[in-house]
Amino acid sequence: MKKKKTGEERVKIIPLGGLEQIGMNITAFETEESIIVVDCGLAFPEDDMLGVDLVIPDITYLQDNRDKVKGFVITHGHEDHIGSLPYVLKELNVPIYATRLTMAIIENKLKEHNLLNNVKRKVVTYGQYINLGDFRIEFIRTNHSIADSAALAIYTPAGIVVHTGDFKVDYTPVYGDTIDLARFGELGKKGVLALMCDSTNVLKPGFTESERTVGATFDSIFEENVHNRIIVATFASNVDRVQQVINSARKQNRKVVIEGRSMVNIVNTAVELGYIQVPDNMIISLEEMKNYSDEQLVLITTGSQGEAMAALSRIAASIHRKIAIKPGDVVIFSSRPIPGNEKSVSKVINELSQKGAKVIIQDTHVSGHACEEEIKLIYSLVKPKFSIPVHGEYRHLQGQADVAQKMGVPKENIKILRSGDILELREDRATIVGKTIAQGIMVDGLGIGDVGNIVLRDRQHLAEDGIMIVVLTLEKGSNQLLAGPDIVSRGFVYVRESESLMEEARKVLTDAVEDCLTHQRNADWSKIKLVIRDTMNDFIWKRTKRRPMILPIIMDV
Repeated sequence: MKKKKTGEERVKIIPLGGLEQIGMNITAFETEESIIVVDCGLAFPEDDMLGVDLVIPDITYLQDNRDKVKGFVITHGHEDHIGSLPYVLKELNVPIYATRLTMAIIENKLKEHNLLNNVKRKVVTYGQYINLGDFRIEFIRTNHSIADSAALAIYTPAGIVVHTGDFKVDYTPVYGDTIDLARFGELGKKGVLALMCDSTNVLKPGFTESERTVGATFDSIFEENVHNRIIVATFASNVDRVQQVINSARKQNRKVVIEGRSMVNIVNTAVELGYIQVPDNMIISLEEMKNYSDEQLVLITTGSQGEAMAALSRIAASIHRKIAIKPGDVVIFSSRPIPGNEKSVSKVINELSQKGAKVIIQDTHVSGHACEEEIKLIYSLVKPKFSIPVHGEYRHLQGQADVAQKMGVPKENIKILRSGDILELREDRATIVGKTIAQGIMVDGLGIGDVGNIVLRDRQHLAEDGIMIVVLTLEKGSNQLLAGPDIVSRGFVYVRESESLMEEARKVLTDAVEDCLTHQRNADWSKIKLVIRDTMNDFIWKRTKRRPMILPIIMDV
């Protein structure tokens, strides 16, 4: 029997990432007895995170409430929505619910981390409901730059919350059906408490173009370059884009080579599941390339963002084992640089151009995210009482707030949150009632969380000014200086050309250490190290206006 509403029912919404940035999307929904988590993505490191590979969300809040967590509900298969699952599931093993292609991509990740047999997984179809504790979740068909994307209608004790996931309104998608606008409208008639809508492209007026427009562009590029080898770089997860390259290649009877580990994994999965249609024997291996002439080949690779170790970057830098750029090659960048990657992309384009390749970047990409008019359409259908902008930097969230207001949501009912905010939602009000930890945890190699702000600061220091190591030997018991101080420098100056500076530094240092040992017979090592650091810092700064890291090493014999 359905519980009668008292008006006091509430649900907490806790974004643990994904706000202030485009990446690391993860949001918890909580009642008295249950928690569900929507998405579990990663972010790529900022420029100042030297040596860091990935950033994953801090799930301390979920671990503290692990008995309540019922499962992860995933909207689609992009890294910023699923990339952290292998790391998080090691700490919090709960079931995963996702659509077919999304689950297959997740399973590839779990396989790599030896987690496949330990994690419960359930494939969900559109229109299906799943019951998780106090929540009932419905998956709704949407369009995005990857197939099987879903919006979520989350039925909570306080009311229905609609989470769009990443979406656009594409009336002519490459794979599958159009977004289920009718269902959004039906939910709007039932009454929607809150809408959490994708804000990525909210600042762009009009509509996002259909994915099919890219197919027409590929066709014309292929026709103009009949005698040349064609290389297309795109996101591994953009399955529809890969399909369009294959379609254009088929018209010219070209063979297709897939290169880049993530690209190979996702394309194989998509082909197996029928999301990419490929004629028999059309895809060939790298080894088979030598059997075909340039005009018979198309290569689809990773590296459209200039990533250092991606296939295209290695090809451009001439360090790829099997592929080299030839004059006349046509390279198509079928993506836009993510903010922050512009320099890396420019570097790759320059390297390709220097080797004689023709680089094409115009009109070969459309976004997978809704522009302003599509977002307005969703608001007009859903008619939410509250608006909670998600998926974007602050300026995007503010843009979404402006659209919501235009569409009739009262200003006081629009809640721009920061990661870690705890929003309590009731039938008649929405209030921020607290804050929890929601910072990124850095992954460096196999180390998770062992690189923090202090380590990054040291790396920054080393990168900017280098290091000077001061080594000296003291006599045990008497603290007499037996050897040194010797100075070893890395990343500071080229020693052979700065012998006079190093000799002078050594002399100044010797005087300071001897003075310390003479006047303070029982000086402990920490005191001696402090003298070394202060003396060197003062001397080097006066002579060079630089501050290398000073690392004293004292030995006793």
